[in-house]
Amino acid sequence: QVQLVESGGGLVQAGGSLRLSCAASGSRFRNAMAWYRQAPGKQREWVATISTGGTTYYADSVKGRFTISRDNAKNTMYLQMNSLKPEDTAVYYCNGAGWTTSWGQGTQVTVSS
Repeated sequence: QVQLVESGGGLVQAGGSLRLSCAASGSRFRNAMAWYRQAPGKQREWVATISTGGTTYYADSVKGRFTISRDNAKNTMYLQMNSLKPEDTAVYYCNGAGWTTSWGQGTQVTVSS
């Protein structure tokens, strides 16, 4: 069972940046991984995916502003978020892409206008 711990969230003004981290235990981290987010009153949505080989995919709403990356040696995945908008406010989670494990607690990102 892979365990996931998200960190790096916070309060930032619109236009600012944050870098989220996802620390994972277990060998399945080397499979495709993804970031998801859940805004208040909304369903959880997919944000970005990184494949085993490093190919990346993004939701249209974050394309050009967010960058997903991973360090397999550290079992850690990142999400660099630039040009943040109030609509990016959500709890951000990491999990598998095409597979899932138990959800972590997530990390809160709040973007003020």
